[in-house]
Order: sequence, then structure tokens, then C-alpha cells
Amino acid sequence: MGAQALNRRSPDQKSGKVIGGLEDYDNGETPRVLALLASMLEKSILKNEKLLKGSNKKEVVTVFHGSRVPALSIRQYIERIFKYANCSPSCFVVAYIYLDRFLQQTKSCLTSLNVHRLLITSFVLAAKYVEDECYNNAYYAKVGGITTSEMNKLEMKLLVNLEFRLHVDVQTFDDFCFLMEEASVKSENQSEKPFRFCGLRKGFTGKDGSSFSPTIQGYSCRAI
Repeated sequence: MGAQALNRRSPDQKSGKVIGGLEDYDNGETPRVLALLASMLEKSILKNEKLLKGSNKKEVVTVFHGSRVPALSIRQYIERIFKYANCSPSCFVVAYIYLDRFLQQTKSCLTSLNVHRLLITSFVLAAKYVEDECYNNAYYAKVGGITTSEMNKLEMKLLVNLEFRLHVDVQTFDDFCFLMEEASVKSENQSEKPFRFCGLRKGFTGKDGSSFSPTIQGYSCRAI
């Protein structure tokens, strides 16, 4: 999805200048990163589905595909996860990285039929890796609108496809933040006041001892 754009940044460019996150989050407001992530995913889906429709290429179907498009929009789904999961905004950047890795590994593309399940599953892995405390899969399944057994199955499938490599180094995190910033600059008014996204320069130790920079229910999604 966005991996090809990661090397376009010059060495003197810093991430975290445009994406709203930590400040909004601390003020009790919805982090701006949620809207930016939703926008990027929506644009990617529109492009992918247009290409698939205009070609004879068949979509690679995975366990994350559903038979029909869920009622909630991507943005509504992301905001729902944030509301009930009590997580830091950084989880959504890490989830985005996992999602991107999965798509590259499986050579599949993001569509309206797989985005919701990929989002909740990527988020669950990110929350378990980034957060000091997290909920169990039964809770996350309710948030995502799927059954616990489905949540367990999807989590293991994603782990296998990621080859159980959940580590995200500072540079990769920084690159994806920049990618989101770049997209926001192109789509928003340049004169809008920028926000500080996350304390990328503040140290954090992941659960496996690796260095990482953080900081960054009632509906059915069974049709996913």
C-alpha cells in the first residue's frame, strides 16, 4: 500500500509535524490520526477496486474476506475500536504497518470486503505488542463485531503470515508517520495549523525488550 513511498523522504525531514495525535488525545479529543488512516485506506480501496473492475485479474481471496460489505464505514469502525479499546493512537500506526506487511506477503489488495477484519486483527496484535495492558480476544471480538472463535482464527492467520515478526523499529514507525503526513498535506489546506502527532523521540521498550517510540460495542460485523 504505502511501502513504495517510504524512501521519498529527505534525511532532514521529521515526522510528527502534521498528524494530530498526542495533543488531541491528551485533551480528550479524537486523535486526528484516526481520520487520516481511514482516509488513506478508503483511497486505497477505491483505487484497488477500480483496477480490479477494469481488468480480468481476480482478487486474491483470504480468510479476511466476507460475503458483503459491513454497514459501518472504515472511519466509523476505526473510531469504534479507539473508543472501546482504550488504546494509544500509536497502536493504529503499528496496526497499519502490520496490515501493509500482510498485503505484501500475500500479494493481495485491500478491498471493502477484507478491510474491516484486517483492521481489527492488525489492531489486536498492535495492542498486545505496544500496550502495557490490553483486553482479551473475547472483548476485542465484541468491539470488532465478530465471534471470539473468529477473532482467534484471524489473529493466528495474521501472525503466521507475518511470520510472528511483530517488531517495528523506530525508522519504520517514523516512515509510516511521514507517509500519513504526506497524504494529509496533499489533501488538506496547507495553511491549517499543524499538530504534533506523537513523541517519536521519547524512548519506549517493547515487550520483547526492543527499542520503540510510542505515542503515538452493540453492532454486528458478521457479514465481514
